[in-house]
Amino acid sequence: MTIAQDLKALNKNIQAIGKTLDRLLKAAEKDEKPKAKPTKQTPAKKAPAKKKAAQPTATDEILKIVRGSKKGVDAPTLVKKTGFNQKKVRNILFRTYKQGKIKRLDKGIYTGV
Repeated sequence: MTIAQDLKALNKNIQAIGKTLDRLLKAAEKDEKPKAKPTKQTPAKKAPAKKKAAQPTATDEILKIVRGSKKGVDAPTLVKKTGFNQKKVRNILFRTYKQGKIKRLDKGIYTGV
């Protein structure tokens, strides 16, 4: 682009800004909000006919196994049954223990409350 073309483009942008400012000033004088340009309205989305059952969370799965065990269960057993990694299982066990949802029978053995 040449300098002349750049200046023409800049002048066009400045004029558009000026028109917008004039419109805003008139609206402010009338103590009204400026009218926005109409936008295309998208049709409302329909709600799904049936809601799917919520998937149980990882915590729910582990709590179900721990509460179902009478003798208690340890972290390696939970890793095998759930397929979660060891860190995730241990974090869930720690959090649920602190919340009082499970209790420790022995070191590393958990059961439901």
